Amino acid sequence: MDIDAAIEFIASQHNAVLATLKADGTPQLSPVTVGVDDAGHAIISTRQTAYKVRHVRRDPRVWLCALPDRFYGTWVQLSGTAEIVELPEAMDGLVDYYRRISGEHPDWDDYRAAMVRDQRVLLRITVTRAGPNVQG
Repeated sequence: MDIDAAIEFIASQHNAVLATLKADGTPQLSPVTVGVDDAGHAIISTRQTAYKVRHVRRDPRVWLCALPDRFYGTWVQLSGTAEIVELPEAMDGLVDYYRRISGEHPDWDDYRAAMVRDQRVLLRITVTRAGPNVQG
């Protein structure tokens, strides 16, 4: 599977498991909701205090396994590097993330206040590999 096809998949299938690396080199896995921005990055909203953010600060390599809503069926695996976009710079991206996945929010002022209160950041992942390339 090429990167463009994998990005197209996660633009419509938002359930994924994100893998980051702990300090001891073992994986830390987190269920996440993933979207795609205009530049073709995989994007994830998370809290600044989350372990995944701490791991990305130390080592930006990440892996995603995106699954369909019903779990079984077509899935994709992506790997790449993540950057952390923090508030206030992240706000427009967080709004865009919500719109792409859930549509319009009933109260954008409330949403923005929640992003600040929850100390939200945006993980922006540049995808460098995608698969699977074979099925077994």
